[in-house]
Amino acid sequence: MYRSHNCGELNASHINQEVTLAGWVQKSRDKGFMNWVDLRDRYGITQLLFDESRSEKSVFELAKTLGREFVVQVKGTVIEREAKNKNIATGEIEILVKEMTILNAALTPPFTIEDETDGGEDIRMKYRYLDIRRNPVKNSLLFRHKVAQAVRNYLSDLDFCEVETPYLIKSTPEGARDFVVPSRMNEGQFYALPQSPQTFKQLLMVGGMDKYFQIVKCFRDEDLRADRQPEFTQIDCEMAFVEQEDILNVFEGLTRHLLKEIKGIEVEKFPRITYDYAMKTYGNDKPDIRFDMKFGELNEVAQHKDFPVFNAAELVVGIAAPNCATYTRKEIDALIDWVKRPQVGASGMVYVKCEADGTYKSSVDKFYDQEDLKKWAEITSAKAGDMIFVLSGPADKTRAQLSALRMELATRLGLRNPAEFAPLWVVDFPLLELDEESGRWHAMHHPFTSPKPEDMELLETNPGKVRANAYDMVLNGNEIGGGSIRIHDKATQQLMFKYLGFTEEEARNQFGFLMDAFQFGAPPHGGLAFGLDRLVAILGGQETIRDFIAFPKNNSGRDVMIDAPSVIDDLQLNELHIKVDLK
Repeated sequence: MYRSHNCGELNASHINQEVTLAGWVQKSRDKGFMNWVDLRDRYGITQLLFDESRSEKSVFELAKTLGREFVVQVKGTVIEREAKNKNIATGEIEILVKEMTILNAALTPPFTIEDETDGGEDIRMKYRYLDIRRNPVKNSLLFRHKVAQAVRNYLSDLDFCEVETPYLIKSTPEGARDFVVPSRMNEGQFYALPQSPQTFKQLLMVGGMDKYFQIVKCFRDEDLRADRQPEFTQIDCEMAFVEQEDILNVFEGLTRHLLKEIKGIEVEKFPRITYDYAMKTYGNDKPDIRFDMKFGELNEVAQHKDFPVFNAAELVVGIAAPNCATYTRKEIDALIDWVKRPQVGASGMVYVKCEADGTYKSSVDKFYDQEDLKKWAEITSAKAGDMIFVLSGPADKTRAQLSALRMELATRLGLRNPAEFAPLWVVDFPLLELDEESGRWHAMHHPFTSPKPEDMELLETNPGKVRANAYDMVLNGNEIGGGSIRIHDKATQQLMFKYLGFTEEEARNQFGFLMDAFQFGAPPHGGLAFGLDRLVAILGGQETIRDFIAFPKNNSGRDVMIDAPSVIDDLQLNELHIKVDLK
């Protein structure tokens, strides 16, 4: 062994013991006759002492040649430190070094390997293996491991069986573009990397596995929005002979278990709201309920006056921002500019200050009197000292704009406390959504989601009103998981394909294997998948997933460390019967 102990475990109880350590040189402090070196490994830091009067001359001189990130092995005696460091676990002791071997010299790293580094994101991504040595990244990866182990333990205790499913599968339409892999042995044919193991986990239910889970990589070749990765990890689960309530109870339990096990937090309430309520009240289907600011629809009290902007709008809607009546005109104008940004797209914003004396002052005082504005305050639950912000326009677009403003205000007001956790379920999603360009219906979740039985007859007459037997778990304004009760009989699945615009032949070519399986006794089944990357980041109190992934891609989907994707040579292309045309 290169070491008898790690760099984080020695303390006063080890004084006078002979030990062997190995690790990286964090920093050194050469005082001429004495040289102190901080030796680091995954577990911590131990201070080494090279003393001109007590160390071998060769060892003392060798210590002067050490640079940052050199890999060394040392042997010596644990002694008590004169100047103790209470900030680290090993701060009471140091090692008087008797022997040292330089195992590997190191170039000077391109950024400092410290908690607070001078390296920008691009350079740290390029040298990710160095970045992992930093405590924030290292601890994030260890935290991810802890969460994954807690998930495995919880599900295994409930008799779930972990089963691996293939990565090389058939390309099927599931909402995003597939990554495709050419087959050398089958000329002109391609595998696809799975967007999820959806059909396989359903087949496992047909196979009688009853309860399945897998912590699995998924792949989607889509344009990357903020904090998305082309490959991501799911906690993928499926259960047979269950209804929606069974699944919600199991995964409420998992979430409670993780919050208690990982964060030491007890969460009892998991509110359930419908998709329609979420959209009407918060403007999106993943609301953050750590704070209030619910939408108040103002059409009845704001229209039919002399303000043409509101009169022409499909929706007039507002929120009350707590304790913001003191905002200056400059601060209000900055918010108006914020909602006018292309990313939000509002054409303007009306505001009402709810003064401490019970009066109201607004940007539309010319059109509305105090009684009118009082009604606005009642509908938005505004109190004295609050500010009401109002947007208007097409209903869906305006709700999305106000939702963005709600989140921005909450951030500015410090209402999004990362140490607070507010989970909820969103249920009763629409089964289908209309693509306005093509005029075709698309599955809001995926083609295997079961309609609510009581809405089946609406498929013929009003498909947009059919509710899915689907559910999402939301945590702190992020969708961390979603799933549904699945279709488990061939006739209903064929009907679903019909309403999604598949011809019989297309459905057969794409999903014939699944419909065949349904004819051999498929049980009722359903499931759910949690996004592990996002879940870990939220539990870790972070907004971004990147530091919880060992080797992430950048916003262009590139791995700048290994320079991927990259071109391949003509010999490989010829073997795969592929010609690249970059015109």
